[in-house]
Amino acid sequence: MYKTLFNLVFRKMDPEKAHHLAFFWIRLAASVPGLGVLVRLVLAPRDRALRTTALGLDLPGPFGLAAGFDKDGIGIDGLSMLGFDYVEIGTVTGEPQPGNPAPRLFRLVEDRALINRMGFNNQGSARVAARLAARPHTSSTPVIGVNIGKTKVVEEADAIGDYVKSTERLAKHADYLVVNVSSPNTPGLRNLQAVSHLGPLLHEVRKAADRSTPHHVPLLVKIAPDLADEDVDAVADLALELGLDGIIATNTTIGRGGLVAPAAQVEAIGMGGLSGAPLKERSLEVLKRLRARTEGRLTIVSVGGIETAEDAWQRITAGADLVQGYSAFIYEGPFWMRRVHKGLSARLRAGGFRTLAEAVGSAKES
Repeated sequence: MYKTLFNLVFRKMDPEKAHHLAFFWIRLAASVPGLGVLVRLVLAPRDRALRTTALGLDLPGPFGLAAGFDKDGIGIDGLSMLGFDYVEIGTVTGEPQPGNPAPRLFRLVEDRALINRMGFNNQGSARVAARLAARPHTSSTPVIGVNIGKTKVVEEADAIGDYVKSTERLAKHADYLVVNVSSPNTPGLRNLQAVSHLGPLLHEVRKAADRSTPHHVPLLVKIAPDLADEDVDAVADLALELGLDGIIATNTTIGRGGLVAPAAQVEAIGMGGLSGAPLKERSLEVLKRLRARTEGRLTIVSVGGIETAEDAWQRITAGADLVQGYSAFIYEGPFWMRRVHKGLSARLRAGGFRTLAEAVGSAKES
């Protein structure tokens, strides 16, 4: 039914407007007494065998929503209602900013992909922190990750102070914190992936997080698929040296190789980060490289091109402790997570694993 609705309605709408409309209905459903509970029962079945512990957090399963869908933390409960095991909000910047001019979100339907140049449009860390602080905490409160990035108008030389500002405001409200240095849509941001810049940045963010809250907030860094293999190794070594808790791999790519969509269409869209199915191969390669380099000493979150339970299972058995998705959610709709959960449960049992942790990295051992 969703695919019919997508083809008849959403596909004909501007992608960003379609996103806002769909997100409105998700939030509305979650806010209606009783309806959210009913939707959760249908769409978010929980198999206890999928429960996992990562980053020191107890999670109902391994599959979360990647950053970018809920930039300001306005629909966390609705997204959890749909079955996501955890929700990563953001990217949040030190100061509010409108992002890049529209149009800035594009579909490549034939490739089951998206191109975006949103430009970190968000309400800023102060407002997002206030919203998170006002959330009630109960036993059913979902795990929330907060992804932070650089304000566009801040010069690269002043980037550390901008990240520290966001950290001081948000760390106390986050179950885990992600430093995003890999979006292609903020000028100069990817320069921060160079270890000479990344080391001091992560060091100061860690110190700021520790100052902001008495409990340990897990800290991760999110990297691009476009890094050369030796740079992936360098980031992994740095993460181990600094005592980071994990790495998220990977963000969107600036590459356009292997697309089915007409070249003229892709060229007309212009700049932006490509996400979705075309990232599948490279994201898996980066995951395997990180797993081998870190030997299980870091939590690895794999994201990029995950569409099905088989995709998620491949990442887990290749060494991902957690997985994330976003673009496939746009194409698959609200029943997507239900199908992924059921498929993961079936594969876990077929493989003879008692727990999800036993399956992590099992492919390389077989």
